[in-house]
Amino acid sequence: MAKSKLENIIEPVVEAMGYEVVRVLLTGNVRQTLQVMIDIKDGLRPVTVDDCATVSRKLSKILDEKDPIANEYALEVSSPGIDRPLTKVQHYNRFKDNEVKIETIDAVDGRKRIKGMLRGADVSNNVHVDMDGKEYVIAFDNILKAKLVLTDELIEKYQQEQDVTTQI
Repeated sequence: MAKSKLENIIEPVVEAMGYEVVRVLLTGNVRQTLQVMIDIKDGLRPVTVDDCATVSRKLSKILDEKDPIANEYALEVSSPGIDRPLTKVQHYNRFKDNEVKIETIDAVDGRKRIKGMLRGADVSNNVHVDMDGKEYVIAFDNILKAKLVLTDELIEKYQQEQDVTTQI
């Protein structure tokens, strides 16, 4: 999938600041919202409100200069949250062994919606998911949207990561 004009402007700025762009989404017709979801590149700590504010200030300046959106819009910079979207191949390995919900463009073994245990991505950019005792192999380019499912196990893992990062 080709990057949009907005992603080509936003990603280099955000990445130079030490963050990863998880998603760029422009919504609305009359009063548009530009949502930029960020994460910490190394993943060693959670995104804070201060991180979002810092990125928002920097992006506001760049977007004002380049003026890529014709209409009035609101800029919203946020963290991906616990039940985060999975938008890049590397996310499927980083978050393997968690429950995931995937919607595909074209059916995979007769299904367009697959919910199961994420087993990661292979070198050919195929995503592997176990659902009901069956392994589904989904081409990354066939994924319309995907996100982690909010489970007790995911919350527990997230809390353990937070405890470790506060001790560092």
